[in-house]
Amino acid sequence: MALLRCCVLWLLLPVGCGAQKLPTRDEELFQMQIRDKAFFHDSSVIPDGAEISSYLFRDTLKRYFFVVEEDNTPLSVTVTPCDAPLEWKLSLQELPEETSGEGSGDPEPLEQQKQQIIPEKGTELFSYKGNDVECFISSSSPSGLYQLELLSTEKDTHFKVYATTTPESDQPYPELPYDPRVDVTSLGRTTVTLAWKPSPTASLLKQPIQYCVVINKEHNFKSLCAVEAKLSADDAFMMAPKPGLDFSPFDFAHFGFPSDSSGKERSFLAKPSAKLGRQLYSRPKVDIQKICIGNKNIFTISDLKPDTQHYFDVFVVNSYSNTSTAYVGTFARTKEEAKQKTVELKDGKVTDVFVKRKGAKFLRFAPVSSHQKVTFFVHSCLDTVQIQVRRDGKLLLSQNVEGIRQFQLRGKPKAKYLIRLKGNKKGASVLKILATTRPGKQAFPSLPEDTRIKAFDRLRTCSSATVAWLGTQERNKFCIYKKEVDESYNEDQKKREQNQCLGPDTRKKSEKVLCKYFHSQNLQKAVTTETIRGLQPGRSYLLDVYVVGHGGHSVKYQGKVVKTRKFC
Repeated sequence: MALLRCCVLWLLLPVGCGAQKLPTRDEELFQMQIRDKAFFHDSSVIPDGAEISSYLFRDTLKRYFFVVEEDNTPLSVTVTPCDAPLEWKLSLQELPEETSGEGSGDPEPLEQQKQQIIPEKGTELFSYKGNDVECFISSSSPSGLYQLELLSTEKDTHFKVYATTTPESDQPYPELPYDPRVDVTSLGRTTVTLAWKPSPTASLLKQPIQYCVVINKEHNFKSLCAVEAKLSADDAFMMAPKPGLDFSPFDFAHFGFPSDSSGKERSFLAKPSAKLGRQLYSRPKVDIQKICIGNKNIFTISDLKPDTQHYFDVFVVNSYSNTSTAYVGTFARTKEEAKQKTVELKDGKVTDVFVKRKGAKFLRFAPVSSHQKVTFFVHSCLDTVQIQVRRDGKLLLSQNVEGIRQFQLRGKPKAKYLIRLKGNKKGASVLKILATTRPGKQAFPSLPEDTRIKAFDRLRTCSSATVAWLGTQERNKFCIYKKEVDESYNEDQKKREQNQCLGPDTRKKSEKVLCKYFHSQNLQKAVTTETIRGLQPGRSYLLDVYVVGHGGHSVKYQGKVVKTRKFC
């Protein structure tokens, strides 16, 4: 351990003495470190222009350093959490002007070196908490020592960091197309065909890429790093020794990181040291698939379980750097077995339903107690679907549903309701449906009849736009997001934007404008306005409003495209 500390100290020495520079992409020292990745993990120095992987013990702060040697230097720092949310902060400490040994390179006493490398509390530049891939970007950064602090409060985890002073020429992460959605083009009982638009990285930048498809039954992933962490979530990582215990610093591959070997290299896990004080136990295999398919942008997945909801993600991977970017994932329920069965709806519980193109799905709702009214909430995620409701054989309702709709019907003692959902000719439909005899206790947020967003043309400026939307008598949380779009963006594109059931958690943090609560007992006054600032002149923006219910289910209002004035 003493040797490890000296190694770290020697790398940080230039901060105080200037005897050597911290590693940059053009120096032989950096090239040596790239070849010896284990050296990187012990150095606490972030190289310029290379993605590194490392680990965090729970509730144990970890620091990394990065030097910018000249003023007005571009800087980009990207942190990718894996397996658990992170808290991270980037701060700046100016480099000392005086150098030691008058530039001779003579080493200084050890205690004096320690004093020089212990950073004072610097200027905080950026902080973030969550599991999104977040990036700090500055087009003109001052010279100095940049410190990155990371903390995981949930569990032991690992992460990736990329820092560069040439972000424009690096293009470290593959680019996504204008429409980054993954579409379900065909659905069977055991098969699903996915399609997505190709990445510009291959066609425009002429860089080699491949696509990796991930399938699981729990949720969509935000990074390939998170997928790999899930795939390697075995006992090896959970047995990682706490800081201070005696362990080899070069065994990082056993702490949840991918390893090319699985035989003798892992044999130490079979007989854990008594110092660790933990018992080895078996864990069920993670139900997740990762398939890399080359540069094809259409893929059919087979051997899926019928009548089961699956989540699908696509990642574009740069074959040179092994960096990756996530498309906007999707989900779908595979078709039922040949025998058509009726789905039972439980009072107050949201049910996901898939209806194939021109197909039909039957659902049954039988309240357990007498009731005066029954309410159906239907959220059509992809396209229009027809709903019919019969009570004891009598047709009560027949309508087409697009977006979210609420239907309230008169109840009847011991009544049974049969719901028929019919898909349209254009394609498959994904829905969320809820039936309840207690409309005050349901997961869907209450909605006004009109879910449009109104833009005030007279209040448009070169840098802002003012919009309004309706609320209800019930207090709800509303979140508004913005995204710049091309001038050719039209209503058809807006309609196909993405799965309407995907909530604000699928949006980039940079697109978020704000969240707020509001309501009014007087429905005529249940309207709120908001001014979105910081826009660019003559640009078009797609504005989306999400209303989040008490049960966590979110519904998106009809998107609105606004264009700022070109001249003010």
